[in-house]
Amino acid sequence: MMKFYLVDVKSITSDVPQSNFSESDLDHLADMLLESGGIVKPLVLKATGAETYTVVDGHLGYHVAVRAQEKNPRQGEMVNAFVISPKVENIVVKQATLLKEIESLKKPGEQIFQTNALEPRLANLELRLEKQINELKSELTQERQRLDDKFKQLEKKFPKQLAPLQVFNDLGVSELVRKLQNAGFNPQKAKKIGESVEKERKKTQFTSLSDVVTRVKITSGKKQVTAISKNKMVDIIDSWSSESA
Repeated sequence: MMKFYLVDVKSITSDVPQSNFSESDLDHLADMLLESGGIVKPLVLKATGAETYTVVDGHLGYHVAVRAQEKNPRQGEMVNAFVISPKVENIVVKQATLLKEIESLKKPGEQIFQTNALEPRLANLELRLEKQINELKSELTQERQRLDDKFKQLEKKFPKQLAPLQVFNDLGVSELVRKLQNAGFNPQKAKKIGESVEKERKKTQFTSLSDVVTRVKITSGKKQVTAISKNKMVDIIDSWSSESA
């Protein structure tokens, strides 16, 4: 069974090396692919993993798609392809080989005659392919929009993590005390620090974590002492970073 998909070029491999083809041909065809929005002849692929594939037929088209992706990563990231079932792989390979042999055996005169006769059919085929490619592009755009909307919904469900300086400047006292306890302060000291922070930031916002260390003090006996040492501030940052991980 064969199914038509848009496949990420990066998920495809080929056992035919790129060096088998002319660099100028690859560049020219890659430009045409980007201009038209897709390859005229879809690749024939078989799955090698959950989201990985290898080329069964269309190795030149694959290397053209790779070159197009190198030239324009966003526009050339997807390629149209038929993905075949392992059950029919041998039949598909034989069919592709036979078609190539028949085309190579045609006489020059026959080729010219048949080309002229097939021009209207080819033009119609190009229109159908263009329509199909446009429909696939539209579906891809809609899918991307759906994913973007989903990410935005998920972002709303999770509060943004405040930077340490924002915590000292903006967080409510009770929540700040809780975070200080999580960082290793006992409840009594955490409360004193929270109250000192609130008092100092009402005067003016802290400009840096060093400013917090310098200004936030608590009473120890009859003296005002530094509430958070520089080393302890490092521990606080590590602790709060772990909370957001």
